[in-house]
Amino acid sequence: MPVLQLPELPALLGKGKTLAGIDLGEKTIGLAVSDRSLSYAHPRTVINRRKFTLDAAALLAALKKEDCAAVVIGLPLNMDGSEGPSAQRSRAFVRNMANLSDLPFLFWDERLSTVAAERALLEMDVSRRKRDTRIDSAAAAFILQGVLDRLHAMGSSVEDR
Repeated sequence: MPVLQLPELPALLGKGKTLAGIDLGEKTIGLAVSDRSLSYAHPRTVINRRKFTLDAAALLAALKKEDCAAVVIGLPLNMDGSEGPSAQRSRAFVRNMANLSDLPFLFWDERLSTVAAERALLEMDVSRRKRDTRIDSAAAAFILQGVLDRLHAMGSSVEDR
């Protein structure tokens, strides 16, 4: 399983495939999946974390069901751009996934994605209890939407697939 750079991604996105985004939390893994036209990110149910092998199996089953060609994972950088313990946990997660799957991963700067997701849920008047169960998938959708928007801004390589 390779770790990709953004310009490499369009070549892997075959017709009808989707792209997944994940937000790796301490208690849950937020998941979002694109539509087949790679235009919009849609939040999915979070995966409650237990231990890595169970988490990975649940994630891989969801990715297979959604016909995902690649996975975007949020890289929680510090505000100054440096990597702290959370970013290292995301990198370790991807290294461990490499032993279980050939799906390529792309790291994406997720600074403020959770803040944006929280704000969006508040604007939709989602209760605090429901926000707590949806925040990681909403953050995954913000991460994925950022990649989808960038891919479309890059030009016809996505539209011509």
